Amino acid sequence: MITSPPSIENFWEVNSSSSFEKLALDTFYLQYKKNTVYRSFCSLINRSPCDIKKVEDIPHLPISFFKSKKVVSYNKEPIGFFSSSKTSGLVSSKHFYRNLNDYIKSFTKGFENFYGKFSNYVFLGLLPSYIEQKNSSLIFMFNELIQKSSHIESGFYLDNFKDLVQKINFLESRGQKTILMGVSFALLDLLEYHQFHLKNTLIMETGGMKGKRKEITRMELHKILSEGFGCKKIHSEYGMTELLSQAYSNGDGIFECQPWMRVSIRENQDPFELIQNGQTGGINIIDLANRDSCAFIASDDIGKVHSNKKFEVLGRFDHSEARGCNLMLF
Repeated sequence: MITSPPSIENFWEVNSSSSFEKLALDTFYLQYKKNTVYRSFCSLINRSPCDIKKVEDIPHLPISFFKSKKVVSYNKEPIGFFSSSKTSGLVSSKHFYRNLNDYIKSFTKGFENFYGKFSNYVFLGLLPSYIEQKNSSLIFMFNELIQKSSHIESGFYLDNFKDLVQKINFLESRGQKTILMGVSFALLDLLEYHQFHLKNTLIMETGGMKGKRKEITRMELHKILSEGFGCKKIHSEYGMTELLSQAYSNGDGIFECQPWMRVSIRENQDPFELIQNGQTGGINIIDLANRDSCAFIASDDIGKVHSNKKFEVLGRFDHSEARGCNLMLF
């Protein structure tokens, strides 16, 4: 039986390289037509639909455009936006949306792809820097996971470590599968309060130190977390305000994309030149869930792709804020 390829509206049905590439090209043509910011960027670099024959030809919009432009691929007025956290007075990114259906579909299907049914887990969130800001896409996502889990023990925590420790120990005593998602500095703060020997709780770090602690490598962070929580592996979530999909790592900082998401690496000195697997450069992301904004993003992260299409995040470009001057071109 021959099945038709997924449509742009049903990005989550991507299940092969060929269906991904077909949908990515369809998305490019649509966004070039409807997204004025993206089309202007393509014009500036002299790229048009006539130049796009394969996925590797598609231009990736610098992520800094989300800081001062309304990056949308529709005419209808947005009903809201997600905004990124900001430190030291830096400008935050805004991801406008006309509904939340694509985001909910992406993170629910994406979570189940990696971890199975929500009902299997209690979700505990230690995300103080995100809770304190407005319009956090991460808080929206995690709150939805809490609701879908249907466990009354699920919830958010700020600095009430005593209650959190009691909750974790209680769930451990019952043998209940639990996911504790925390921003890096908060997880370290928790370990200074209490050390654990966990058997049923999965630790998932997301985000950096947010100016609260000195930045360290992911390897150093995971070593401290692994020893402090008594876990062999520390999981990670890779997401950002400008995307509607997440990649996950079940240990060692090696991330895996959703079927409708793909990472490639660009040359540091030539942002329009892709480099081979195993080499280090800037991370480009295709997120087909971003059909209403821009699905093709050149991030400020540095990393490398492995031969199995998994990838690592090794750091960020220095002075990424200063490089936003290209926003003044139009």
